[in-house]
Amino acid sequence: MTASPRSISAERHRAGHMIDVPVAAVIVNYRTPELIEKCLAALSGERALLPGLKAVVVDGASDDGSAERLSKHVAGPEYSAWVSFLPLPINGGFAWANNEAIGRLLQQPEPPQFIYVLNPDTEVQRGAAQALATYLLGHPRVGAVGSQLLDADGSLTGSAFRFPTLRDEFSRGARTGLVDRILKVSPIAIEASEAREVDWATGASVMLRSDALREVGLFDEGFFLYHEDIELMWRFRKAGWGVVFEPASRVRHVGGAATGVHSRGSPQPVQPRRPRYWYRSRARLFALSRGRASAMLAYAAWFGGYSIWALRRATGLGGGAKPFSHQFRDHARYALPRHSDGIPAVRAWNEPSHQPAWMERGWL
Repeated sequence: MTASPRSISAERHRAGHMIDVPVAAVIVNYRTPELIEKCLAALSGERALLPGLKAVVVDGASDDGSAERLSKHVAGPEYSAWVSFLPLPINGGFAWANNEAIGRLLQQPEPPQFIYVLNPDTEVQRGAAQALATYLLGHPRVGAVGSQLLDADGSLTGSAFRFPTLRDEFSRGARTGLVDRILKVSPIAIEASEAREVDWATGASVMLRSDALREVGLFDEGFFLYHEDIELMWRFRKAGWGVVFEPASRVRHVGGAATGVHSRGSPQPVQPRRPRYWYRSRARLFALSRGRASAMLAYAAWFGGYSIWALRRATGLGGGAKPFSHQFRDHARYALPRHSDGIPAVRAWNEPSHQPAWMERGWL
């Protein structure tokens, strides 16, 4: 699936040129109207290069006045011609909110060829969306192509990755360089200066092919938030659709601004504790992609790694990472895989709207 140097060069030559293809951006809001407004302002500049670009702003039952503010904002003269607003009755999570918009878009008489999933805490640089659409146009068996994300200071941040393994879970618990060297643990993040195939690209800025979504289904609605993008790309690759990282598409991303959960390497002096649903999503990802037995092994592997870190800390070698020590209790309480984690809840593109599975079946 990886593009040849010649095809990549051709796409670079076309960068900055207008392409006429129907694309629909989906941006989900939950109590972050100011971020949505900045996101839309940056996205509006893409329409000069991508005139077929439209957007749907989805509000997940925000109770802070977001819906009213954004409804008025997108009705203004700058946005009314290409941005629509979709208020939802409940906060059903990221996967469900995106599906509510994507399902409606794909059932239109003239559906978009590509769906551009974009986080509210992002600001696209000029040509970012156009670069993704150009890549998909030139590679018909690629189902998803993701952007290079930038931190607030403009530095590159993790944007493309390989799928997590049991070895990675052990390493994540141990946080010990010597363990990584002994086990030959490769970095999970992938860096590249040219377009290349990857296991998965971050859902903060990723363009999806509508035909691929029709074949494999939309996001799994057993997830509330986190890891649903990884699971979708697992299905893409399993069905023979490529997943590509395109560093020519650059998007500024204030990681965690919309959720309060910051990734490792965050400029935050003390990272907030991960919420319950992060652990539940992690267990579900392993169960759906590798089976419940592997999910149980991943659960145990993290504890095995953590025991090494705890021993190092007890002997004065593990540092004073107090927030990390909290993860032992959180992991024990929330990360144990359940039977329901292995039950798919994938909505078909033409399926009627309904409550998210995690809510309807009490999975969270």
